Formats: sequence, structure tokens, C-alpha cells
Amino acid sequence: MTRGLWLADMPLVLASGSATRRGMLEAAGIPVETSPAMIDERNVDDAARRAGAAAATVAALLARAKAMEVSARYPGRLVLGADQTLACEGRQYDKPANVAEGREHLAAFSGRAHHLHSAAALVKDGGLVAETQSSAELTMRRLGPEFIDAYVTAVGRKVMTSVGGYQLEGLGSQLFDRIDGDHFTILGLPLLPLMGHLRAAGYLAE
Repeated sequence: MTRGLWLADMPLVLASGSATRRGMLEAAGIPVETSPAMIDERNVDDAARRAGAAAATVAALLARAKAMEVSARYPGRLVLGADQTLACEGRQYDKPANVAEGREHLAAFSGRAHHLHSAAALVKDGGLVAETQSSAELTMRRLGPEFIDAYVTAVGRKVMTSVGGYQLEGLGSQLFDRIDGDHFTILGLPLLPLMGHLRAAGYLAE
């Protein structure tokens, strides 16, 4: 643990297997133990959308549901749930189900702006400690079918591992003309406001 910065006796429990989120937290001096949530994300997502929830709200509901489920298995521990959703021109998108769908998503985003919504929820003993959400707007350049094919061939099955079909920290940077928003939000965690909540709750040094 990073003594003097992280004030709790035990690491933060991350309700996710995401290496990217874990890496962001650890780089910020927050010790992490991972325990992926055992929820049916699609059921939560579908119910929220049927109720007319916006993409940002869906991300917040998923983050909270993940944290609550893991909190039930880790009494006395602080648990972090996180999720990210994408919306483009009124339509919400999930992670591509296969490589072909990844191509379709990239073609749909080509020449358009889309929004990433990242949410986080902190839970302890089934009680909500804090939650936060932030958004970013990304404008994709116009992509020809040859470039999309070359990109998908280069990244392979990674096109299925994130909403939008890209990782901005890798080859995904070649897809964009403009990005407006926080880098951590784009990677899937509103890290700066999250750390503010951790400080306010006494888990991080002021």
C-alpha cells in the first residue's frame, strides 16, 4: 500500500476484472483488490433502457448494481463499482458481440460525434457512500471501409472488449479528429471526482 496516501487498513475492492481500471487506481496510489460482480448486466441495462433511461443513467445504475452485489460478499470493506456507456445520435451501443459488429459500430461512428459516460459508485456494507459520473465527447474522423478493415485486422478480438470497439490508449487514437473530455473518463473511470469522494470519506489523505 502507498502509506500516507491511502488511509484505510484494507485495499479498495474493485467490483470488476478490468485491468485498465485497476491500473488507473494503482497508479494513483490506491491499493486494489479485484472481485468481479456476478450480476446480469444485460438485464439491468435492458430494464433501464425500457424505462427510458439515458445512457449516463444506465452507466450509473450498472456501477451501483455491481458495487452492491460485491459489497454483500465483503462485509466491512469499501467497494467500487464502475461502468461505461456510449451514445451516438440518440442510440445507445453495447460492446460489439463479435468482430463483424465491431466493424459495423465503427462505420456508424465514422464522421460523427459520440459520447462516453463513465460512472462510479462507492458502497460499504450495502450502503451507498458516494457516486459520481462524467462524460466525454469524441468526434471520429471519416473512416473508409479499407481503413476499418485494416484497423479491425490489427486489433483483432480487442474490438469486442470495450464499448465503441476501440482503446484510445492504443491504436484507437488513430480514429479521432477531436476529443473533448477527461482522459480517465474515456478510459472508463471518472477518477478525479472519485478521488475527491474518497478524500471526503476519509480514505485518501487531504
